[in-house]
Amino acid sequence: MKMKKVLAVLLAVTMVVLCFAACGKSNDASGEKNTNSTGEKTIKIGLSGPLTGSAAQYGNGVKNGAQLAVDEINEAGGINGIKLEFKMEDDEADAEKAKNAYNTLKDWGMQLSLGAVTSGACIAFQGEASVDNMFVLTPSATAVDAINGDNAFRVCFADPQQGVESADYIADKKLATKVAVIYDSSDAYSSGIYEAFSAEAAKKGLEIVTAQSFTADTKTDFSAQIQAIKSSGAELVFLPIYYSEASLILQTAKNAGLNVTFFGCDGLDGILTMENFDASLAEGVMLLTPFAKDATDDYTVKFVTKYKAKYGEDTMNQFAADAYDGVYIIKQAVEKAGITADMTSSEICDALKVAMTQIEYTGVTAKGMTWSANGEPTKPPIVVKIENGAYTIL
Repeated sequence: MKMKKVLAVLLAVTMVVLCFAACGKSNDASGEKNTNSTGEKTIKIGLSGPLTGSAAQYGNGVKNGAQLAVDEINEAGGINGIKLEFKMEDDEADAEKAKNAYNTLKDWGMQLSLGAVTSGACIAFQGEASVDNMFVLTPSATAVDAINGDNAFRVCFADPQQGVESADYIADKKLATKVAVIYDSSDAYSSGIYEAFSAEAAKKGLEIVTAQSFTADTKTDFSAQIQAIKSSGAELVFLPIYYSEASLILQTAKNAGLNVTFFGCDGLDGILTMENFDASLAEGVMLLTPFAKDATDDYTVKFVTKYKAKYGEDTMNQFAADAYDGVYIIKQAVEKAGITADMTSSEICDALKVAMTQIEYTGVTAKGMTWSANGEPTKPPIVVKIENGAYTIL
């Protein structure tokens, strides 16, 4: 009987020791996980985005812009001596793959994130991050629900703002009174902008003479939409869509002899460097964007010079610029919050939620940028027109 009691006590002690050992190893991306190959303490930043597929130009731009900023910060000594590590997973702009990317990055030791690049993917990524109380600062996901949580913020415009600003600009500049729209009804980004644009257009006296939709399954042939617009009497076509679909629309419009003004949002940025695209088709296209590479302010000149030297110009778009700013925004917020490398992701998130509402940031894509607690930034857009294969700021 005594032997059984001794064995029982030994078993209980062993289980307690194992429990403490397990708890010590589950410290949410702290301890051994947040050191680099040379043993330096680091803060790990994760990101999900399309590195392959039709939206790869966005994802690669974001990856390059973020990496450029990380490298600059580390070369300057890091953040209060703490170096940054950055890793991006390919989600192909797919929501389910974005969830998988989140979990892969979490296993890597991610302590805070740049979320996901595209809206649908970011909604999925943010859903996972919200459960874990992981900080998200997406450079480019514009859908309202992409930052649906108190842990999430964005660098870019929200969809409603782009829709409202576009309608206001078209009306105020008297670009047209009769407007047609082509939008992707299966995409949160496109539909969100269209809905806001439609409501604001009515307020500003713009007549939407036809609204033509397509889906992810029908985005290879736009002849029906172009013919409908040609018959509608539209003077301008609003394109709240991505550049890959816009390139097909512009080609179809030329073939059909449709001679109108085309006006888009930040999703059109990158069309000029799209592989095998005839840039002359985009001549005269106007779009909202926070970034123009020909701007002469010091922030833009520095970014453009360094980006071009390291990555060339193919992915030097507003997505890259927003990501570059995003990393520097994180740096400023981390400094404000007094973040240390041994903090868990949840502790970091709680601190950054407060710090983000207390900082003011000026960089490549905005001057005097601030954030409210709902994660939305103050960020006035600019309008550019494509002339001679380049952006002209209007």
